[in-house]
Amino acid sequence: MSKPLDRLALLETFIRIAEKGSISGAARDLGMSQGSASRQLKDLEERLGVQLARRTTHSLALTETGFALLKDARELVTGWNALEEQYAGDTEILRGPLRIVAPVALGQLHLADIAIGFQASHPEVTVNWHLQDEPIRFAEIGCDLWIKIGPVPDDTLIVRPLGQVERLVVGTPSIAEQVRHARPDETREIPFVTLTPFEGAKIRLSDPDGDQCDLKVTAKLSTNNIMSLKHAALSGLGAAVLPRWFIAEELGSGELVDLFPEWRAATLDVNLAYLPARHQPRRLTAFVDALEGGLRNIPGMI
Repeated sequence: MSKPLDRLALLETFIRIAEKGSISGAARDLGMSQGSASRQLKDLEERLGVQLARRTTHSLALTETGFALLKDARELVTGWNALEEQYAGDTEILRGPLRIVAPVALGQLHLADIAIGFQASHPEVTVNWHLQDEPIRFAEIGCDLWIKIGPVPDDTLIVRPLGQVERLVVGTPSIAEQVRHARPDETREIPFVTLTPFEGAKIRLSDPDGDQCDLKVTAKLSTNNIMSLKHAALSGLGAAVLPRWFIAEELGSGELVDLFPEWRAATLDVNLAYLPARHQPRRLTAFVDALEGGLRNIPGMI
């Protein structure tokens, strides 16, 4: 193996060790012995003249230098893979791994169908579909694409808007009776359930003409889980602000009612984030195209 490829192999082993948090886990993934993976990590440290990880009997943690190298190593490996894909073999076939982090509820209900359809159309691509709502440290988790509802708190990434989520105030038919024909800011206090961190004691609503008003609420229940919020709203515990894509079926059946049809809560942005690279892998570009196309079929996505 040539020296450049040998160095690239060391970086790939280091990345996998960082992702797995252990040398043994990385070795299993890479199909090599634990001793070989350990020697490659040591070789990389000796070539660079720095300590990249602190090892104990039961754990491994990256040093500050190791964290810094991890980002650069990913960019180098991604760039090489993109060049290899562009110039080697059959350029019509997409192949290789795609590691994607997506929001939990949207990733379960709608985006997963897009990912499954994409993999079925490109069988040489392997998709790792990880669902997580909390912010991630992109370089650590080892993904190619992060689909995030709301702002992306990482200025080292390229961020592209994918769409916006329409959100409306909904409740059971019995709650709807309490607010019939009233403006949101004229209603008497109604029971409410809220999603943290998006809603507080005031919920700003807007109408099609740009008029705004505040709906004052006292939350009977607050949660950081949108599935729990929907369950609470369906039980009649209180009204809630929910995205249309998440409750389209319940709105159709009448289990939930749009309480203020002319008023909407602020939309939430859906963003894509990925590492900057001169050449992005074609499989990543193709998957983003599939996402953009599939998004248009999701109810309440603008």
